[in-house]
Amino acid sequence: MNPILVALDVDSAARAMALADALRGSVGGYKIGKQLFTAEGPAVVRALTERGDRVFLDLKFHDIPNTVAGAVQSAVATGAWMVNVHASGGGVMMRAAADAATRAAAALGRPRPLVIGVTVLTSMTEAALAQVGVTRPVLEQVVHLARLAKQSGLDGVVASPQETAAIREACGEEFQIVTPGIRPVDQQGTDDQARTLTPAQAMKAGSTYLVIGRPITGAPNPREAAEQIAASL
Repeated sequence: MNPILVALDVDSAARAMALADALRGSVGGYKIGKQLFTAEGPAVVRALTERGDRVFLDLKFHDIPNTVAGAVQSAVATGAWMVNVHASGGGVMMRAAADAATRAAAALGRPRPLVIGVTVLTSMTEAALAQVGVTRPVLEQVVHLARLAKQSGLDGVVASPQETAAIREACGEEFQIVTPGIRPVDQQGTDDQARTLTPAQAMKAGSTYLVIGRPITGAPNPREAAEQIAASL
C-alpha cells in the first residue's frame, strides 16, 4: 500500500477536505493534528473516515492513564485508523491507551486503531533534550522509548527517519514506525525539522509510514507532488 500520510495542517475543514479530495488515490491516508482538530473538532475526522479514508489522529495524548484512556476511547468513536500518545508518559499510561483502544473498538464493533507512541519530536536536538533533563543522546532515548512502547502493548512509534533503522533492529519487523521529518532532496534543512531524511532514504531505513506535509500541501500542484514522491519510492 501507499505509505504516504499527508499532514492536513490547515485551519479549516473546507481546506482540509479540498486537499483530501485532490489527493485521494495518490496517497495512503491523512494526518489530522492539533491545528485542524482544534479548529474543527472530531467532525472533520468523521467526514474523512466516512468516505473510507484512513486518518491518523495525531493529538499526542499525554496525561494520567485514566484521562488518556478516555481520550483514546473517544478517538476510536471517530473512526480514526491510528492514534498516538507520548511514550514519555510511561508504561502504565501507554498500556491504558492500548487497552482502551481494544475495548472501545470491540464495544463499537469496528476495527481497533493502531496505537503508537511518540518518542522524541523531530524538532528536538540533544541540546533541547538536555534542557528538559534528558542527558542520553537522542538515538538512545528514542530506542529506549520505542522498547518501552512495545513492552506496553503499543503497535509502534513515531520517530524521526534518522532513528528508524535502530528502532527496527531493537523492536522487530512487525513494529510500526511512523516517520515525520520527511523532506525531498531540494528541501532539506529549510524549516523547523531538525532530523530529516528524504522519502526514499526513510523507506530504505525501515519506515512503515511517511508523514509528509509541506512538501505536498505547499506545492503548486499537491497531487503531482505526491505522485512524484510516491514514484521516488
